Amino acid sequence: MINNESGQYLVKIAKDAIKQHLETGEKITKGKNYPAELDEKSGVFVTLNKNNNLRGCIGYVEPIMSAIEATIDVAIAAAVSDPRFPEVGLDELDAIDLEVTVLTKPELIEIAHYKQYFDEIEIGTDGLIIQKGYSRGLLLPQVATENKLDIEGFLEHTCMKAGISADSWMDESCDVYKFQGQIFK
Repeated sequence: MINNESGQYLVKIAKDAIKQHLETGEKITKGKNYPAELDEKSGVFVTLNKNNNLRGCIGYVEPIMSAIEATIDVAIAAAVSDPRFPEVGLDELDAIDLEVTVLTKPELIEIAHYKQYFDEIEIGTDGLIIQKGYSRGLLLPQVATENKLDIEGFLEHTCMKAGISADSWMDESCDVYKFQGQIFK
């Protein structure tokens, strides 16, 4: 995981990336004077909230690029490419609270019976990915606590995010992964 200084740097560069993209249509460069640990590959999500309501959230689950490059990409995508929302306007940027979540690599939860999930998932610590066939849904660790979900509710909501029935997590053909995230605001 990364230290707080590096996390705060990601928040700043995410906001700068959004602002530059909205002003010029161009992508910001990572520059030279940033914490070296941000060159490590990491999954990253950027969440935008306005008036305590979700305004955009996009991310890379897998560590496919450096944390700094991933943050720049997903910050811009959260602002202009989240299909659930219209593009963020430059005039609303100051009203948006930005959150960067740096993820650990997802790990498959291997179980013999679905009730074992209750021993394997920790609310407030773990995020979930549920996959069944081509359907896949993800919820960040903070979603469970923000929405006061217990483990079963968290599993059900992740299934619904995947577009599958809420009880699919009990099905043997369904894979459940967990990951952790460091949140910086």
